[in-house]
Amino acid sequence: MAASSMRQAHEIPLPQSPASNAQKSAPSRKGKGKAKEHPTAAPKRRVQISASDPSSGPSWDWTSLTDNLVSSVPPIFTKDGSYFFSLVGCSVRIYAVTTGKVVSTLSIPRPAGYDASSDTVTCAVLNPHNAFQLITGSLAGVLAVWDFLEATLLQIIDIAQPIHHICAHESFQDSVFVTASRPGKKGVIDENSIVLRVSLKSADVASQSTVQKSAEIIPVGKIRQPTGLAFSPSGEWLVAIGGHKAYVASATSLSSGFIKYVSPERLTCIAFHPSEDYFASGDEKGYIRLWYCLNEQASSKSVGVEKKLQTTSLHWHAHAVSSIAFTPNGAYLLSGGEESVLVIWQLHTGKREFLPRIGSPIKTISVSKVAGGEEEYLLGLADATFAFVGAASLKVSRSYSRIKLDPASVYNTPSTSKNPVTPLSVHTLTSTLILPSSHPSSLQIYSPISSTLVSELEVSPSNRVSRRDEKPIEPCRIERVTLSPSGDWLATLDAREGDEDLHGESYLKIWRWDRKAGFWILNTRVDRPHGLAKVTDVAFAPGSEGQPLFLVTIGGDSNIKTWRLRATNDKSGPAEEFWVARSSWNLQNELPSHVSWSPDGSLLSITLPHRITLFNPATNLLRHTLACPECGEIKASHFIGKAGRYLAVVGTMDLVLWDLVGQRVRWHYTSSAPIYALVSHPREDTFAVVFSPSTEERAKSRVAVFQADSSKPSRTLSVPFTFRNITWYPLASSAFSLVAITHDWKVVVLGENINIAKDEGAVSRELASDVGPQRRTLFQDIFGKSAFSEQAAAPQSLAPASAARPWTGRQGTEVLDGAAYLLPPLENLFDSLMAGFLKPRAVDASAFPADVPDNQDAGMTDDPVTTLAGGDAKRLVDDREKDALAGLFKKHTLKAKATPTIPSQKKGPVNSQAKGGSSRLHTPSKPNGVLPSSKVPVASGSPDASMSTPMVNGKKRKKSMA
Repeated sequence: MAASSMRQAHEIPLPQSPASNAQKSAPSRKGKGKAKEHPTAAPKRRVQISASDPSSGPSWDWTSLTDNLVSSVPPIFTKDGSYFFSLVGCSVRIYAVTTGKVVSTLSIPRPAGYDASSDTVTCAVLNPHNAFQLITGSLAGVLAVWDFLEATLLQIIDIAQPIHHICAHESFQDSVFVTASRPGKKGVIDENSIVLRVSLKSADVASQSTVQKSAEIIPVGKIRQPTGLAFSPSGEWLVAIGGHKAYVASATSLSSGFIKYVSPERLTCIAFHPSEDYFASGDEKGYIRLWYCLNEQASSKSVGVEKKLQTTSLHWHAHAVSSIAFTPNGAYLLSGGEESVLVIWQLHTGKREFLPRIGSPIKTISVSKVAGGEEEYLLGLADATFAFVGAASLKVSRSYSRIKLDPASVYNTPSTSKNPVTPLSVHTLTSTLILPSSHPSSLQIYSPISSTLVSELEVSPSNRVSRRDEKPIEPCRIERVTLSPSGDWLATLDAREGDEDLHGESYLKIWRWDRKAGFWILNTRVDRPHGLAKVTDVAFAPGSEGQPLFLVTIGGDSNIKTWRLRATNDKSGPAEEFWVARSSWNLQNELPSHVSWSPDGSLLSITLPHRITLFNPATNLLRHTLACPECGEIKASHFIGKAGRYLAVVGTMDLVLWDLVGQRVRWHYTSSAPIYALVSHPREDTFAVVFSPSTEERAKSRVAVFQADSSKPSRTLSVPFTFRNITWYPLASSAFSLVAITHDWKVVVLGENINIAKDEGAVSRELASDVGPQRRTLFQDIFGKSAFSEQAAAPQSLAPASAARPWTGRQGTEVLDGAAYLLPPLENLFDSLMAGFLKPRAVDASAFPADVPDNQDAGMTDDPVTTLAGGDAKRLVDDREKDALAGLFKKHTLKAKATPTIPSQKKGPVNSQAKGGSSRLHTPSKPNGVLPSSKVPVASGSPDASMSTPMVNGKKRKKSMA
């Protein structure tokens, strides 16, 4: 049936996308002088993009779940080792070492005149004169001084040149050394740089502006392509590396310039020995060299002359050395690179140890210096993972990561163009995302709700080293990922292209979700499901109740194959289920391109180049054929809505909506840009169409939302990125929500009223002294943990100021947190400290009877109304309740005890008043209704109970006699 005779064509051009306000920067806040300033925290990658028609509905939001980029700057530890700083894009994140959580984020401001792409933080260093201050530099040419404990920006100095590296030493008061370059055209930075000594003092002390100028900037020397800058521990030498040269300058004569030492290979990293004046460098060929050129022989006469020097070389790495670091005692050198192996060099013997299979290429290495604790190595991996390695065990003790993506070393390969589809799926049972991991043969499971990486699934075990000599090794890549609507089955397709050394491979693997254990278990593996041809699409049937579960695959061999679940009955054990081939057929050898199922599973749609075929999946009988000559070559077809009444046929530039019940074309739409993808709403008759960017807008994409009853888009909006894959993501707070992987490998969630939980440390906040579990000290290992530390309250900085703090036994001890020489004498603090440790008990005077004089018996009064102590004051106790309590006491207490035997004794008073004494035994008066003597227990205070051990004041105790 031809579509041209029934369609109602409406060729409506797509309206222009509105201008995005994502690039508008917030106005800067101004303070007076050097007063502490809290800058406005930037939103966490959240942008609102309004629709073109104001009446079209609510605006769309988008939120990025990944970091902007992974920094090559090693993380910096605080002096006590409790926190470390990591540079991420235009901000500095502060992580807690024990928990791995982000506790604060310092957003670096940029001066006016710089765009958003030039505010990347490139370097950071702790102030050598104040361990609680962090100094950062950025490509915007800004030096920012932070008090990271209070999350306060103290000072901003603009040097108007992009800053690449920074170092400081206590020998230079209020000064830092940086490598800076001239800003180039169109964001290109000049390779020629200069080393500058920048004073942290303002040029105009009386200036009230927020961004200040440095009082003094002194050039030290020029350098080309800088890759490192460092001070010797003694402060006598300043060394910079760049290209094939190491630049050395004496701190006592900086005006003389640099002495140049030539390296045979391009240098990549530098590290100074902690106690001796020599440094190590790594190069792009995998060599590590130890330079012993810091001595008095380096005279000023050789300044500017290139020299060759005999060095000690260490070689194991096959590729470039990314980072090196010395241990605090100087006995070992750590190195890492693309091989994902940590190498520990013993310097005095030349021996080495290895920690292989880290999981991703090593980009940075840092060493934690914790007094009294175990030394640890912090590895920053290329997939944004931080891994802690114990120095004694040489094992990864813990690792912290979010979404693992390393596009630089994994996906930028020639084979990427052969596989334009990036795997992406949503697991509805756990509301998690299934994404490609840092290695192309693995998948990662990420939870956007909790912002945590749940697990990693290695689909195809393979070697993590990506190169053999200079030729990349092609690993097995995951090309397709699809989930069953129930969430119990996962189908993956991994393949590898063959070459002259290796044969091509293709595997269809079906995994089952273990609900108790919470991970995927491999159930069935099919080798070469379509022979030597490539599989182009995989889809599960909805699998309604009472219907069998099917899986359909199509491939380059023009075959359509269905797979079904089969169970075997074994008497010796439970039934085993696995997948088997059910049927295989083709349609006149036409090459299918897309497969989709109706929501109820009653129809199977196979997309061919010039027609759509609908099959009954139970019988494989052809039910209908749809022809769409308007679309030209058909790319895909999708069922629309919960009932599946409509079928959207996607062409290169055209979109046709078929009404399957009326068997007619509902409408036809022609766009001005190629159609990239279509995502249908699972519950409503609406869908979103993503258009490929035009030549003028290469970094933007347009999204249009259509209703089934109109060919005019109800909403049209623009997003500042392009897509690799996009799918539906269910959010309870959003009527229309999508998740996508962008072209620059970011994971974003976009739609209406996107509400993704933000990290607690996404904004600048004060650091509490007792955040997270603390390290055990040597004192605690010997004597155990303190009782007061177990009752520690929550961090005060994280709780609201108005919330009442519970008593913990440590009130008033804050004064002891300061330096010992600043504290007053202990005798002046004793009373206030004890008042904080010992909390007085609140005494209710009404709960106790009045004092009775010693010379008067305590009688019982029969009050008509009595209240229970500690109970409600308005509740009255009557005689009936008192009689019930008395009867209960008689029944369960008095009958069980027999009358105690009282030993015979001499007649006469006992404990009577002696000479000079005032002791007298008080006996209570008899109440009304005395019980029989056989049932009355003897009280401990009665005269009979005390006869066994008579005691007289002022006399010796006598032995009792029968």
